[in-house]
Amino acid sequence: MSTIGRVDSLWRYPVKSMRGEELEESFAGFPGIYGDRVFAFRSSASHRGFPYLTAREQRRLLQYRPRFRYPDKAARPVNLIEADSKGANPLSADLAELFIDVETPDGETLAIDDPVLVEMLRANIDQKHEVTLMQSQRAMTDCRPVSIFSLQSAQQLAEETGTQVDKRRFRANIYIDLTSSKGFAENELVGRSVRIGPKAVITILERDPRCVMITLDPDTGEQAPAILKKVAQAHDGMAGVYGAVLVEGMLHKGDSVEVLD
Repeated sequence: MSTIGRVDSLWRYPVKSMRGEELEESFAGFPGIYGDRVFAFRSSASHRGFPYLTAREQRRLLQYRPRFRYPDKAARPVNLIEADSKGANPLSADLAELFIDVETPDGETLAIDDPVLVEMLRANIDQKHEVTLMQSQRAMTDCRPVSIFSLQSAQQLAEETGTQVDKRRFRANIYIDLTSSKGFAENELVGRSVRIGPKAVITILERDPRCVMITLDPDTGEQAPAILKKVAQAHDGMAGVYGAVLVEGMLHKGDSVEVLD
């Protein structure tokens, strides 16, 4: 094993395309990061393979701040200690215990299922978007359960574009600070497995193909097309990597990241 870096920060996105929340610790399970993207909004105007309403259509989604109503239930599986002691799979909280309230850009707090919230999300976009709420105990990610991005890749893109590049544009679950100063070094992990912290093992499956989402400022939704253009021209349209959890376990900010094979 060789240590290649440490966890800079951990993030989950309780509602798909809304603002993320930074965590001191999180549980990496087979379905993904616990509490990640457990809610989403379906749009009738989206195609069947990707039915979601996202910030591609409604940029203001990024300015909505979701919070779990029962944060203790959303922190980790409800029987994690007992399951670990018996070598069993831990249980997720009931869906009702993973309920979310959303702070709007104007500071109002609404329940995730409030019809008023749906109407806000439909404002100033094509009204062919009929919007309905979705909930799942599995992370409703675009592709794989876990996404990883290095600080060095963000820094390289900043140098290549001559602009500041906020890492949050890439909406990763795990941001790592590599021992190498080389940007996009996480690409070299594809096909290998890493241990993060004392237990969790993630196999790196593929590079992460990027879309217009990375052009959107995570606070304002304003566009910076040069970032996606540079990723497309210089990095095959890819930035960061996707992984799947092989061994479940808790992750912590500052955990070591070790290559296993």
